[in-house]
Amino acid sequence: MKLAFSSVTLLAAAIGWSITPQALAQTCTTTTITPYVKVGTGAWTATAAASTTAGTAVSFGPQPNTGGSWKWSGCGASSTARELSLTAKASCTAVATYTNACGAKSTKNFTVSVAGMRDLTSVQLSRLMGAGWNLGNSLEAIGGETAWGNPATTQATINAVKAAGFKSIRIPVSWKQYADANDNISASWMARVTQVVNYARTAGLYTVINVHWDGGWMQPTYAQQATVNTRLTKFWTQIANNFKGYDDTLLFAGTNEVMKDGDYGTPTVEYYSVQNSFNQTFVNAVRATGGNNLARHLVVQGFNTNIDHTVSFATVPSDSVASRLSMEVHFYDPYNFTLNADSSIWQWGAGATSAANTETWANEAFVDAQFQRMKSRFVDNGVAVILGEFGAMRRTEYSGAEAYRTAWDQYVARSAWLHGMVPMYWDAGATDNHGTGLFVRSSGANAFPAITSAIVNAAK
Repeated sequence: MKLAFSSVTLLAAAIGWSITPQALAQTCTTTTITPYVKVGTGAWTATAAASTTAGTAVSFGPQPNTGGSWKWSGCGASSTARELSLTAKASCTAVATYTNACGAKSTKNFTVSVAGMRDLTSVQLSRLMGAGWNLGNSLEAIGGETAWGNPATTQATINAVKAAGFKSIRIPVSWKQYADANDNISASWMARVTQVVNYARTAGLYTVINVHWDGGWMQPTYAQQATVNTRLTKFWTQIANNFKGYDDTLLFAGTNEVMKDGDYGTPTVEYYSVQNSFNQTFVNAVRATGGNNLARHLVVQGFNTNIDHTVSFATVPSDSVASRLSMEVHFYDPYNFTLNADSSIWQWGAGATSAANTETWANEAFVDAQFQRMKSRFVDNGVAVILGEFGAMRRTEYSGAEAYRTAWDQYVARSAWLHGMVPMYWDAGATDNHGTGLFVRSSGANAFPAITSAIVNAAK
């Protein structure tokens, strides 16, 4: 018969015993948990650790196997059964709590180790990615890798990016022009993309690959929704299968700046609803390929990667694994300063001296406010944020303009980092006037060490 504490003390008093809470507590001791693990169809082993590959079934069967109650947490588990079975997706720790018949609790940690897939949320991973750099106007160029003026990418160029202090790289990619009528990507193009990805991995960079503009077929309309989602599924199934064995330093980004052609205004319900469906299709397609893609960190995009539209209209996709998604936005404000070669706006920020050459609305306070909105909406809710593009062009026609460009690049990168975002600079290759390039693509030379240093040091 089991008596509650108050009942025991009353009984003790009736028969003249003296009993204290401390003495009573000593009569209920914890039970030692004996761990057992089974991997796949193998035998049970007396251990609390399992090392396996993604997609393998793992079972934990702690003892005692009678009496008391069990509760599991961690590894995505929430169970009250004694035996816990799961599919290994990434390294994780499951905690078994056993409460014995007298109420004493004991715990045991069970670990699953999946090679190359660490126990990291996307927010945690983002803090390891530091400052990033874009291999812009290369693999996404329509007409071929060198069609937009850049030479074929080499290991030397990627090594130079790493040597400058960047920790991550975004590789925009076009796919449709290399696919047949049934959207089967050519083996030679897949091999080339793999080669460039391997350059980045050899250099030790976190790597992001995407489906970029790709000719503009991703129109977010009801009329095109089914066609686009079918093609996204076909492309991402092939891409994900090709890279299925790569570790968690390779991230996939579903699309780029999806918008209705020619319409830069606030998106309609149709536009942003359809664009959100593209994100969900991407996540579903990648997860369905299995292997390390079961828990690969994935990047989805806000509408046109615009911060205002993203905060207002983006829906974080549902996912079969927790905390492995990031949201991507881009930042080029004020446009007349960063990208408009015909503009006379060449000064920026608190150091500006000419009102006629400055747009004060997109100053430091504006940058901070925009990035705080992303932090509050996403980072603080467990969704990492990738600032997939930012950058300002050279303006050699104005003496002193380079100092303002450097200040803008540095401030944006620093504010992004302080607000939990990963800043990835947009380098389109050209290092001459009105270009955003930082490295000479043909040699890998660092053309603007002051700017690269400012960006790299901002994300620390």
